[in-house]
Amino acid sequence: MKFDLYAELASQTACPTSGPLPAGLASGFVDGCTAWSTRGGTERNDARQCYMRRAQGQNLRLPSRLQLDPPFDRLPDNSWLAFEVAFTLETPWYSKDDRPFHVLDNPVRKDRVFGVPYLPAASWKGLLRWACRMQAGLHDYLEQHNGTLDRWQDPAWIVHLFGNEKGETEDFQQGALVFYPTWFNKIGFEVINPHSRRTRAGTQPIYYEVVPAGTEGTLHLLSAPLPGAAPRDKVKPEEAIEPLLKAIEALLTTYGISAKRTAGWGTASVRQWKAWRNGHEPVEAETLADFESKVKPWVTPTGARDG
Repeated sequence: MKFDLYAELASQTACPTSGPLPAGLASGFVDGCTAWSTRGGTERNDARQCYMRRAQGQNLRLPSRLQLDPPFDRLPDNSWLAFEVAFTLETPWYSKDDRPFHVLDNPVRKDRVFGVPYLPAASWKGLLRWACRMQAGLHDYLEQHNGTLDRWQDPAWIVHLFGNEKGETEDFQQGALVFYPTWFNKIGFEVINPHSRRTRAGTQPIYYEVVPAGTEGTLHLLSAPLPGAAPRDKVKPEEAIEPLLKAIEALLTTYGISAKRTAGWGTASVRQWKAWRNGHEPVEAETLADFESKVKPWVTPTGARDG
């Protein structure tokens, strides 16, 4: 046994064909495949195929004992609202991993400890802020200002939910929303094969590691405004929550949550909406219209004071 990882990888006599999953997609198995691919020649393609056969179709669920799902059934304050949106991918989801050394050119983003594909909380915040801006008229604004965001001002309800933009130094404030990562349990592969304009034949296939269509995911979202935040921001709770829910549906079903969204990747269908509030039974619905009718009493002035 060698105690130097790189010496161990260099001494391999074959590409590894097994390894514990999903952890092996973060280190160990993937390291062996990647090191083998650097030998050039047929070894590069052999390593790719070995990795793809091992990763594809496996169940990559995180152990339930980790208890990473937020405990929305124990909210401490009556003004807090928690939402859970269960969805199914209609098209592949892709976000490039930040791992610098990988057997594939375009690996999907994975947790660096567990090896499970995931959409980070920060990405949800950026995507949903943009979807809310579209609800607030950003599309028309861009058309009128040559596609630039110069002098665009977020309406009060967006600042209330998301806070100021990163880098803001004046009147800085924290948003009411708290985001959580979304974990996926499957990996698949897509191939883009550029064609020569002269011969019209394929040149070099480009592999994308993706979360395939049909995979289920869940968005967890908590609205936890600071005491007095709504009056300070001159925002009524219903003025923020109602467009937020519409933006979530538009983001998932129309815009998509993936890189390469312009190619149609990352769209999804919503299976179920669910919400929690302290002192009340959870509400759930399959359609947004039904869900809004059940949540609306919680955010109107009369309903907000109940409980």
